[in-house]
Amino acid sequence: MKRWIISLLAVLMAQACVTQKKYDAMVANRDRLVNDSTALEQRIDGLESDLDSCNEQYVFKENQLNREIDNLQAVLDLKALELDEKNQVLKARAEKLRELQELVDRQRAAVENLRKKVASALIAFSDADQLSVEVDKGRVKVSLSEDLLFESGKVDLDEKGKDALGKLAVVLKNNPDINIQIVGFTDTVPIRTARFKDNWDLSVIRATSIARILTEEYGVSPKRLIAAGQGQYNAVATNETKEGRSLNRRTEIFLIPNLDELFGIIEETGEPAPKAN
Repeated sequence: MKRWIISLLAVLMAQACVTQKKYDAMVANRDRLVNDSTALEQRIDGLESDLDSCNEQYVFKENQLNREIDNLQAVLDLKALELDEKNQVLKARAEKLRELQELVDRQRAAVENLRKKVASALIAFSDADQLSVEVDKGRVKVSLSEDLLFESGKVDLDEKGKDALGKLAVVLKNNPDINIQIVGFTDTVPIRTARFKDNWDLSVIRATSIARILTEEYGVSPKRLIAAGQGQYNAVATNETKEGRSLNRRTEIFLIPNLDELFGIIEETGEPAPKAN
């Protein structure tokens, strides 16, 4: 017991030996540590506040970016839809153009086949100066000279002319979808009689005379026929020579295929009509 008391007294005496200066220094150091701790806590609080602010800005920017991405995706989806619709339109248009080209090719082949039939039917009258058969702007053009059909200044067909028209009528009746335009032409030598006021009158009446022969004697439907005259106004040769005037005195019969199907496809595609050969 005595020893314990002596030890306690020694410790108390040792503590009593700390000077006021050291004590004050220890207290100051403690206060500094407390202040440093408080400043550190404040710094930590500031950093945590900055971190929260950064997180808020990150979330805001992320949401903003996501909205922009959604908007861009919506625009892309719309553009993709529009592109798909345009592709469908182009595909349909390409198909129509293919159909149009096939129809044009068939039409050209049919016109050429018709030309061959007419040329074969009229081979007995194939003198180059009297008759020609050719494809002209998608039509078959049969050009008959005045010498084959009429006497000079007359409108009544001679027998050779009627025979030629009869051969032509067979082809026309076998091709009921072909429309027929008959156009009379003259040279520039003026004519003026009790019946004809001028060359124009003569060319028109010659055309109607041919139309009547085809309908009344050979049974071609008049609904298919158009008769017209151009007088001297569409010459194919000079009127200064006898040979040129002979070429100008002619009748042209145009055999025109039905183009309703062709023009129907053209209207659907909005394409310009193809040029006829």
